[in-house]
Amino acid sequence: MTKIASVILAKNEAKHIADCINSLQWSDIIILEDSHSDDGTADLASAKGCLVYQHDFINFSINRNIALQDAKIEGADWVFFIDADERATPELAKEIRQAVQHKHAGWWVPRYNDMWGHVMKGGGWYPDHQLRLLKVGQAHYDPKHEVHEVAEIQGTVGYLQQHMFHYNYESLEHFHRKQHRYALFEAQILHEQGIKAKPWTYVSMPLRETHRRYVTLKGYRDGWRGIQVCALMGGYKFMTYLQLRRLYHG
Repeated sequence: MTKIASVILAKNEAKHIADCINSLQWSDIIILEDSHSDDGTADLASAKGCLVYQHDFINFSINRNIALQDAKIEGADWVFFIDADERATPELAKEIRQAVQHKHAGWWVPRYNDMWGHVMKGGGWYPDHQLRLLKVGQAHYDPKHEVHEVAEIQGTVGYLQQHMFHYNYESLEHFHRKQHRYALFEAQILHEQGIKAKPWTYVSMPLRETHRRYVTLKGYRDGWRGIQVCALMGGYKFMTYLQLRRLYHG
């Protein structure tokens, strides 16, 4: 029988972990890859029957590779990666059970993103496919991609139709905190690649990002929230290049 492990990478997610685990009860195994939480996340997960592994957090790609190895140790044939602030629907669970019987070695899962109470329809936030269902032994992450990582698959991939939900940003303040962190990650990657900003980059790239999200990716479908989020994403593109400048000039 095909064995599916749902795997959660988390640190200090006590607020979300129980609801996430509740959405994964269809799994054969649920594994928490905890990075030494100090808010009771690991204890909550263990109480709900999860296997808990503790690892230092290095970057998302490396830690997902570690998780794949842990799942292999537990005898899993497939891994479904899910974050603590995401939920698998019963419809998705049923489709996953069917999908692992097919020839593909990986599956993309569509995702709804909830931003402070609004489920996004455009702007790159939907369908927001995530490559999360992976066949053990045929998937690997490039450790150089520290953020926005995508698995490298030995074999073909397919697309599922059912969704998972991502309770992405609870508030505008939460959005600012996370995007500030992502901007720093992106700046570090650009710096490692030797990329430098031209004087006009600080204007052209934010405008390009805002236009891409609002027009090309149909951010207008979300009304005033679309305008707000697309403009904010343009602003964080500016912050990325500002951080890049600081990395070069100290």
